[in-house]
Amino acid sequence: MRAFSIGPLMFSPDRFAAVLAIGIFLAGAELLVRYVDARFSGWSWRAGLAFLIGARLGHVARHFDSFSAEPMRTLAVWQGGFSIPAGIAAALAITLIYLRRQPRLLIWTSVPAAAAAFTAMLVIQLTAGVPPTPLPSGTYQALDGSAVTPTSLTGKPMVVNLWASWCPPCRREMPMMADVAATNDEATFLFVNQGEDEAAVRSYLEAEGLALDTVLLDGLGRFSRHYTTPGLPATLFIGADGRLRSIHMGEISREALSAGIAELQE
Repeated sequence: MRAFSIGPLMFSPDRFAAVLAIGIFLAGAELLVRYVDARFSGWSWRAGLAFLIGARLGHVARHFDSFSAEPMRTLAVWQGGFSIPAGIAAALAITLIYLRRQPRLLIWTSVPAAAAAFTAMLVIQLTAGVPPTPLPSGTYQALDGSAVTPTSLTGKPMVVNLWASWCPPCRREMPMMADVAATNDEATFLFVNQGEDEAAVRSYLEAEGLALDTVLLDGLGRFSRHYTTPGLPATLFIGADGRLRSIHMGEISREALSAGIAELQE
């Protein structure tokens, strides 16, 4: 499974696992409040907040060079990017501080924590992997007027970005995608617009001052149907053999994009 949709919201499997785990943790803590000790109410939100902040800061520290150039991206948590070990360490520290005078309560904190961890791992395991779907057949018109056959581009890893100019997450990630595409030589980038005509695509790129080497016009959304992606943006990581290796649904960060390209080299 590539994404979970709840109404208008779309979650990649790892983000859905995180949201579900947080819900399980808070529900478990509420049971402790009702049936064990009311002091667990103050602990649960402190530990949860410490986990999120610690996990985010751990990720930022790990990729300090990237974030130092764009410090405001530290707040862009919607892009993902969390260090689970750092989050656990922060939550454990807050737990020990908050319950330091009630050691008998410490053992109970492992119940909602273990339930949350089990839930997250189960979701991730059940949704791991994607079918090795080959590139779609057929020929597509490129923005420069040429005809491109995706299946002829095999031999080198490829990153395919499915996007549209009306899509806010697509617009947010596009400058970064364009920068990585222009400065990396490890993968071929293919920007496949979904459902818009040439005038709309050209107008958007010119207005934003974006230069993309290969932009394909997919007015009928054949790429989205071929890979059964439920929304935009979608970033497809394709091996040198032309087969799908992984998909990132939703806005992607520079770190996740670089990690996906690195995995294609393995």
